[in-house]
Amino acid sequence: MKRVVVVIQARLKSSRLPAKVLLDLGGVTVLEQCVRRVRRFRQVSEIVIATSDTAGDEIIERVGQRLGLMVVRGSESDVLSRYAMAAEASRAEVVVRVTSDCPLIDPEVSSTVIERFLAEPSADYASNVMERRLPRGLDTEVMSREALMRANRDATDRSEREHVTAHIYRRPESFKCLSVMLPLEADLSSHRWTLDTLEDYRMLHELFHLLGARPDQASMAHVLQCIAKNTDLLALNSHITQKTH
Repeated sequence: MKRVVVVIQARLKSSRLPAKVLLDLGGVTVLEQCVRRVRRFRQVSEIVIATSDTAGDEIIERVGQRLGLMVVRGSESDVLSRYAMAAEASRAEVVVRVTSDCPLIDPEVSSTVIERFLAEPSADYASNVMERRLPRGLDTEVMSREALMRANRDATDRSEREHVTAHIYRRPESFKCLSVMLPLEADLSSHRWTLDTLEDYRMLHELFHLLGARPDQASMAHVLQCIAKNTDLLALNSHITQKTH
């Protein structure tokens, strides 16, 4: 079996909601809610937190260490290089990219992407967002160590250094990219289950309260059922526009 490592990028700096990953959701930080879910991914050997080497992000490092995780620190803006550092430090053969502002990331959805990648030996990259139909916040990207290192070596565009995988999926002629689509009865891409603004936090805070004592165990289906019973939740952040690369 290949050594699969999930790398969760996290930092305090955020243009719209600073220190968002340390906000409380269900009695723990947003970051810890994300980690709890990632720990339920199948096929994973290790989880690494990749944060910046700026002074403020020492808090992220301490949280990661408290959770028993490897923490790698590198450039604040060059996130691609941070991922390369994390892959080397963890001896990853396959890297799964997760962002820490996704406290509802679904273990079953993410595991499906990982397993689809592993089933295709020639694949360089796989994701469930090449064609978006899932709620924003369930994004999962998987890449080979070789593809990551090639991108780290060759990417010169600033946005490709910041957004990690852009150099790969923008070049299908050079990388074999798989789009992993789940069977869905409806297009859910208008749902925002990610944390980027105060409105997102208000929605998630209310949703986590409604999900009960163990929100980290709630599947995508369970969350959808909760929203269907509380349709006013979507209005809290439906007007938010996602930042583009």
